[in-house]
Formats: sequence, structure tokens, C-alpha cells
Amino acid sequence: MLALDGKMRMTDVADTEQLFRLIQSIPSPKAEPFKLWLAKVAAERLDEMQDPELSIDRALAQYLNLGYSENWINQRLKSIEIRKELTDEWKKRGLKEGIHFATLTDIITKAWSDKTTKEYKIFKGLKKENLRDNMTNTELILSMLAEASTKDISAAIEPENFEASKKVAKQGGNVAKVALKELEARTGKKVVSALNAKNTLPPKQIESKTNKPKK
Repeated sequence: MLALDGKMRMTDVADTEQLFRLIQSIPSPKAEPFKLWLAKVAAERLDEMQDPELSIDRALAQYLNLGYSENWINQRLKSIEIRKELTDEWKKRGLKEGIHFATLTDIITKAWSDKTTKEYKIFKGLKKENLRDNMTNTELILSMLAEASTKDISAAIEPENFEASKKVAKQGGNVAKVALKELEARTGKKVVSALNAKNTLPPKQIESKTNKPKK
């Protein structure tokens, strides 16, 4: 990795799964709280696999604890449903998760917001944070409209390959673009906003979110 002196140095690194495995192997009593936490999370995940509704309930509780409004949370949960319907449609057309889904999502987002997903996150000052968790209500609604429109158009015309699906993605995004332009013309305000959760949620909630124990 690139070191402070500008040279490439051999560096020990680990991903999240590897870090958890390291924690499990530490014999020190100081690691016990982390091991207990890992066991709790694993148990919750197993419960959710048996009853998926539990994951929705936990997501709702977590969003409330972070200070999001119930109205925003309802929109966010709906956006998850619409996204799932779209990805199911893509799978039906033989498209693969990963590069296909990411490319089509970028096309949709670019069409209505004039930004790719990466550009949108940079605009909002985000790094690893979820883009939709940092959208305003209006941004979420337009994102949902774009994806729902893409799904409906795809189901109607049944694109035969990835290239055809790219055209559909742009058409779906353009539906939301029309709504965005109409709204901006009537309000005189830009819809795509640099606002993110850090500057819209209550300070105490953000502090508790950012001060969670590090992995």
C-alpha cells in the first residue's frame, strides 16, 4: 500500500470477516465483550433467516434510534421493496448481480439526477455510507419512481439482452427526470441536495452512530 513517504510498502491488511475471525481467536478476557456481541449478532441473523419480518422490524427500530422521521422511514422501506422488484425483473431477463446491476443502477441514477451513484455520494460528502440513507424524502421518491418505471418498462417490452436493458434503464430514469424538472420549475429549488444524515439528524443520534465500537 502507499505509505506516507510516497512509496509502496508491504502492509498487513484484513477484511471484515477476517477481523472477526481474529477476534474469535484472541484468548484475552478483553476480547470477551466483542465475542459476546458477535454471538448476539449471529443469533439475530439466524432468527431473521427463519423469520425475514424480524429484519424489517430491526431496520425500523434502528432508523428510529438514529433520529429519522417515521415518514422518511416509510419511504425508505418502500424503496427497498421497489428495488427488490427491479432486481427480480433484471434476474428474469438473465442479468447478473454485480457489474450488470451496478451499471444499470448508474444509468438510472444518472438519467434522473445527472450524477452516477459515485458522483452522487461524493456530492453528499459520503464514503462508505449508504446513498439512500442520506437522501431527502423527495430524492427517495424520485429514485423510487425511476426504478419502478424501469421495472414496468422492462416487463412491458421484455429486453432480450444487457444492451437492451441499458436503454430501458435510461428510459425509466428519464421518467423521474421529467418529474424532477417539473418540481424544480414550480418551486425554484434544486431537488438533488448535498444534505446528508450527518447534517439533518439530531446531533446526539449522529454522535452515538459515529462512536460505535470499532471492529
